[in-house]
Amino acid sequence: MMRITEECIACGTCQGVCPAEAVVTNDAGDGFKINTDICLECGACAAACPVGAIVEE
Repeated sequence: MMRITEECIACGTCQGVCPAEAVVTNDAGDGFKINTDICLECGACAAACPVGAIVEE
């Protein structure tokens, strides 16, 4: 499962590269989270993140 950590700078890069459109706005509206129900766990988001804020658990 992929997870966006506190290091996220909310740049949106991950959202643009997700083939499943699993990266969505978080509940607070100030960042992003991964919808694990549709995430393919392909790692595209993690590879694109400029600050390494997406990890696989």
